[in-house]
Amino acid sequence: MPSFDIVSEVDHHELANAVDQASREVATRFDFKGTDSAFELEGNRVKLRTESEFQLDQMLDILYTKLSKRGIDLDGVEAGEPEILAKTATRGVDIREGIDADMAKKMVKLIKQSKLKVQASIQGDQVRVTGKKRDDLQAAMALLREAELGLPLQFKNLRD
Repeated sequence: MPSFDIVSEVDHHELANAVDQASREVATRFDFKGTDSAFELEGNRVKLRTESEFQLDQMLDILYTKLSKRGIDLDGVEAGEPEILAKTATRGVDIREGIDADMAKKMVKLIKQSKLKVQASIQGDQVRVTGKKRDDLQAAMALLREAELGLPLQFKNLRD
C-alpha cells in the first residue's frame, strides 16, 4: 500500500553555513566596523548581538537573505523581541523543526475533510499518509502545499 511521511526538517549543515556567511558579511561591512556585532548558533537558535536596534534589524535582514539563499524556508523562522540594554542589543531567532501535536491534528483533519481516499496518522513529530493509489497521495500533497499552514513541509519516504 503506497504511503509517504510529512515532516518539517531543517538541514543543519545549511543552517550553519548561512549563519557563517552572515557573520562574514557583518565582519566586512563598513557600517558594522568597530561594533561588537556577532551571530551565534546554538542548536536551532541563532542569537544576534550588536550595539543598536537599527543594526539588529539590519543583521536580521542579512540572516534572512542568507537563509533563503541556502534553501531554508523562512516560514519556519521566528524572530523574538529585541532586548536593548545600555550599549548592547540582542535578539533570538528560533528555527522551528518538527510538527507539533496541534499542527499534526490540523493536517489530519484537513486531509479527512477533503474526502480523499487516504488515511493519515500521527507518528511522533511526523504524519504518515497511506492510500491505495499514488494519485490520491499526490492529491494529498498538493492539498497540504496549498493550505499554507505556516510551517515548511517536506514529503519523505514515498513508497509504492
